[in-house]
Amino acid sequence: KTTYQRDEHRVHLLMLHLVWTPKRRKPVLVGEVAKDCRKILEAKCEEKGWTIKELAIQPDHLHIFLQVWPQDSVSNVVKELKGITAHELRKKHTQLLKLPSMWTRSYFAATVGNVSAQTIEKFIAAQKGL
Repeated sequence: KTTYQRDEHRVHLLMLHLVWTPKRRKPVLVGEVAKDCRKILEAKCEEKGWTIKELAIQPDHLHIFLQVWPQDSVSNVVKELKGITAHELRKKHTQLLKLPSMWTRSYFAATVGNVSAQTIEKFIAAQKGL
C-alpha cells in the first residue's frame, strides 16, 4: 500500500520508476547475480529509508519502483543504487569484471503520482481564484 510520508514539517508522496541496463546491454542479471542484485538494492533502500514498491530484474535491464524522501534527487538515488550494486556485484561475481563497467551511464526515470496533471492544474487554478 502506498502511504504519504510525514515528518515535523512535511507530508509527501514521491514515487520514482527507474530503469537501467548493464554495459553493452549484456544479459548478465541472471541466477545468483540477479539474486544478489536484489539483496543489495533492498539493503541500500532500507538504509536510505526508501521503500521499494516493485522490483523486476531482467537479464539485460532492471526496473525499480520506489518511494523516496524530498531531499533525495533523482540523480542521487540512481547514483547510489547503481554505485553500490556495481561495486558489490563486481566484487562477488568476478566474471562481471570483463565488462568495462557494470552499468551504462544512462537511465530512465519517471515520477509517478496518484493525481493527474490535470487535477493539479485545476486545484492550483482554484486556489488562485481563477
